[in-house]
Amino acid sequence: MSEDATEALTPKEKETLRLILRGHDAKSSARALDLSVHTVNGRLRDARRKLGVTSSKEAARMLLADEGPEFLAGESLGAASSGGAGSDTDLSNGARPGRRRLIGGLFVMSALTALVALALAGSGITHDPTPPDSSAERIALDHATEAAAREFLADVDAYDWEASYAATGSQFRSRNTLKIWSDASDKVRIPLGAVSSREATGYQEVYAPPNGYRVVTFRTDFGGKPDAVETVTLEREGGAWRVVSYIIE
Repeated sequence: MSEDATEALTPKEKETLRLILRGHDAKSSARALDLSVHTVNGRLRDARRKLGVTSSKEAARMLLADEGPEFLAGESLGAASSGGAGSDTDLSNGARPGRRRLIGGLFVMSALTALVALALAGSGITHDPTPPDSSAERIALDHATEAAAREFLADVDAYDWEASYAATGSQFRSRNTLKIWSDASDKVRIPLGAVSSREATGYQEVYAPPNGYRVVTFRTDFGGKPDAVETVTLEREGGAWRVVSYIIE
């Protein structure tokens, strides 16, 4: 399927497919968007028709292949760059104004409207339905990507923007300079305060060319925002796992 097919999708159809990529179904997508399930199902049906597929998840993966992993947050990390560091961009695409904010490379939602993308209701880990070849390989991959995500988050917790920026991948850096990342983090991350606890709650594989992505989700208590959800998306690059998207919800 050509990129022209995904370009035929409307912004609202793309928005809904991105939620599917992040682990939502039609019902939870409807809650997140303050829409009826009928409306969401209509968007998904139209998207499948335009892309010539029968699965909404397959349609979402086709969109990801064209857009890149940063759109898992709902909008390109580069969108904020075009407005300059510190600018606010409305990404609601029909949702209530003010629900979401993208500043530089950091995406933040209010606690009342947060989308809990991959976290389970209780304890345990969730996986994509199509795992690697064996359970042992899957677990090893989970541990490796969680470790890389935690190293990145440790630098963020220390307010070391230079070190955390160095842990990002080329897709992130192509859309965000160190200054944009630093300015965004000063404005958004510092007010959250120190971390009192952080628990990995979900792992997911997103199969998209060339190498696919790994998504690790944490349930985190910040001093200024308890029970938050952090989502770190990573890509294998240069023999190491690099961060390409960081979301706080």
